[in-house]
Amino acid sequence: MSPRGVTIPEVRQQLFDAAEQVLLREGPSGLTGRAITREAGVATGLLHNHFGDLDSFLAALFVDRAQTATRRLQDLPTRAGTATVADNLMAALEMLFAGNLLALAGLALARPSIVPRLGEALGEGTLELDAGERLFATYLEAEQRLGRIPADADTASLALALVGAAHQLLLTRGPHAPDLRERMRCVVTALIER
Repeated sequence: MSPRGVTIPEVRQQLFDAAEQVLLREGPSGLTGRAITREAGVATGLLHNHFGDLDSFLAALFVDRAQTATRRLQDLPTRAGTATVADNLMAALEMLFAGNLLALAGLALARPSIVPRLGEALGEGTLELDAGERLFATYLEAEQRLGRIPADADTASLALALVGAAHQLLLTRGPHAPDLRERMRCVVTALIER
C-alpha cells in the first residue's frame, strides 16, 4: 500500500492496468474500486481521489485504451501489398485482442452508466468509436486497388463484419479462449476469399 500523502508516479496507468487485470480475470461484475486498488497495490481511496467515482474512472480507462488501440492500428493501411491479406488482418485483430479493447467494449455493455461519462473523460479530445473499423476499411480499399481484394467487394461492410465478429467472439468466448484466433482466422478467410 502507498503511504498517505506520498505521490505515486504514473498512478493513472497503474490503476488502468490493474482494472484491466481485474476485468480479464473476474469480468465486469468484479470491477469494484476496492478490487482495482488492491490489484494496483495502492490505498483504497486513491481511485476516488483521482477520478471522483468508479464510473468516471471506468470511462477514463475506456477512452485511454481506445486511443491506444487506434494508435496501434494506424499503420495497418501501409501494410497493403505485403504478406497476405489474411495475415495482415489477423495481425491487426491480434492488436485488438492484446490490447483488451474488445473486453472493454463488453464493459460498456455491462455497465451502461459509464457511457454518459465518456464525454467527461475525453475533456477537449474526441473519441471516434469507429476509428478501428475505418482503418480496416482503408486497408481493405488499398488492397482492393492492388487487386488483392475483389473490385466489387464492399470494403466498409467487410471492415464492419471483421470488427463485429471480433467483438462477438471475444464477448462470447473471452480473450483467452483456445479457439478464439482459429475462429477469427476462419471468419477472415470466409470474408476475403469469396
